[in-house]
Amino acid sequence: MDFLTILQILDSTVRLATPLLLACLAGLYSERAGIFDIGLEGKMLAAAFFSAAIAYTSGSVWIGLLAGIAASMALSGLHGLASITFRGNQLISGVAINFLAAGMTVVIAQTWFSQGGRTPALSGGARFENIVLPGAESTIRGIQAQGPLGQVYSELISGHSILVYLALLIVPLTWWVLFRTRFGLRLRAVGENPAAVDTAGISVVGLRYAAVMICGVLTGLAGAYLATALSAGFVKDMSAGRGFIALAALIFAKWRPWYALYACLLFGLLDAVGNRYQNIQVAEFVIPVQFMQALPYILTVIILAGFVGRAIPPRAGGEAYVKER
Repeated sequence: MDFLTILQILDSTVRLATPLLLACLAGLYSERAGIFDIGLEGKMLAAAFFSAAIAYTSGSVWIGLLAGIAASMALSGLHGLASITFRGNQLISGVAINFLAAGMTVVIAQTWFSQGGRTPALSGGARFENIVLPGAESTIRGIQAQGPLGQVYSELISGHSILVYLALLIVPLTWWVLFRTRFGLRLRAVGENPAAVDTAGISVVGLRYAAVMICGVLTGLAGAYLATALSAGFVKDMSAGRGFIALAALIFAKWRPWYALYACLLFGLLDAVGNRYQNIQVAEFVIPVQFMQALPYILTVIILAGFVGRAIPPRAGGEAYVKER
């Protein structure tokens, strides 16, 4: 395996890890405030459909992006209404959102476009193009002619869509918001001891709704990335379990932003390796392609089995807050 091949795998890793990272950070905000969100998968799926559908209809990927975020925030508001206002079971609410999005996207897609539950292919201004940074090569031949540093810059750093760079910037921003601002301190306190926050005269409901809405924005970005940057349109169930993988990465990261980045890159690496190397032969045994493609999901099960007991979630997570009178 030569150096350029390694860079190409790492390049695919970054691309495939981006929706996981955005969804993982979305869950981080929500769960830090004490609201467990199993519905990340459904919100990503809804955002993917509406971003692709509106981008195709309007011809503008930015309008599609706003539509995807709006759809995700609407489902987040529904989750907040059920789990915060009406104090319902947060897990059941999240599962219901997943079922709703899985059925709704296919039915609406078939009604609007009559293409078997998918949207027409996106092109031109209806999808995000890759950004070639100054001084970077955009062709394989040009990259091969460069030295190692130039290849890293042209192949790994340059050539991503704007949402990839935005996702990477959100990681330090999330760390700063959660651990260096008053809002972040209050948000973390709500997830640990909402009664103490309420006693201080701060609205527990308001903070939890704020966290849920931030979660909606980030899952909207993740879904829009899937349909308008990583792919060129929406297909049925295109989130493919990424919301659940993001939850596993969040547990693995112990609800910390930088660890979330590393965990999502690990999942992205396994996905990239599974896509590139199929039917690998070890001695006389051939590893089937199905096993390679299942690697991220196998790791999800291993993490959930081995780390759930060790990773300590926010103490008030999953519990509805009832204000004392």
